[in-house]
Amino acid sequence: MKKYYIIILTLFLFVDIRAQLFPVLGEQRVGISTAQFLKIGIGGRASALGDAFVAIANDASALYWNPAGLVQFEKTQVFFSHNEWVADIDHDFLGAVYHLDESNALGIAVTSLNMQDMPVTTEFAQFRTGEYFGFSDIAVAVSYARKMTDQFSFGGTVRYIEETLDKLKMRGVMIDLGTYYWTGLGTTRFAVVVSNFGNQLAPDGEIVLIGNREKSDWQSFSPPTIFRIGFAFEPYETTEHKVTTSIQLNHPNDNSENVVTGVEYNWRNIVFIRGGYKFNVDEQNYSVGAGFNVPISIADFTLDYAFSNFERLGSSHRFSLVLGL
Repeated sequence: MKKYYIIILTLFLFVDIRAQLFPVLGEQRVGISTAQFLKIGIGGRASALGDAFVAIANDASALYWNPAGLVQFEKTQVFFSHNEWVADIDHDFLGAVYHLDESNALGIAVTSLNMQDMPVTTEFAQFRTGEYFGFSDIAVAVSYARKMTDQFSFGGTVRYIEETLDKLKMRGVMIDLGTYYWTGLGTTRFAVVVSNFGNQLAPDGEIVLIGNREKSDWQSFSPPTIFRIGFAFEPYETTEHKVTTSIQLNHPNDNSENVVTGVEYNWRNIVFIRGGYKFNVDEQNYSVGAGFNVPISIADFTLDYAFSNFERLGSSHRFSLVLGL
């Protein structure tokens, strides 16, 4: 067990040294990126673990968290996640992973975010004009992963996104790159992921302002690129009980660095109890959840739920289904 404690202590020291070398710049960087829906995590399992999931990523939710994780499981899987986000926003994710052989896997995924239409207000009609406008996001992604050795895997994702705000549309293409490495020390593994990397985005379209003024020139913004380093291992494992722990350092381009942690208890691969916590993250803090795996004749059926607490905005509830074929 000493080797595990040494690895964890080293990672914490790395986080502390990094925090000293790179000061917190959250206030300066907030608001510099667009397509914020891409930062909303998916899956009841990952969310219950505080989003500390890139070094676990061993089911089809790896389509979002770490494309290298697509070769960390064997069965073809279909994955669906529904998130009742804050402010009556619905966030949904549908994905599927197909294994070409033991070392190669392909995946596709669709993400959507939508809300009810909102009333239009202006400088002269502050209590509505009688008109309504809508807002929605959609992303379509294709992923590929390859297991180079028994210990090392890599994967990539190409994602097309489209954001609609009333008469304006913003379109772009982004990529994710991920790695997954089993260290050989027990069950310890290490993962590095870069998500949402791409060119700056600007809306297309024209609107008419008060006084019949037309506006069609819009400022461009960076995508919400985020760099993640994760570490996970099982400190306790028997035929009936397994405990998985994970810690992850996140470095977003539009906020300060933060650390997230998660713990999962697994009883006979049937019942799962999870919890997570986020450090140095505004508004969000703890999360909890549970999962149930029910093998049926044609597939493995897993249902996961997560509750995420927000200090002022309330809370969010995520439900996800995994079908292993």
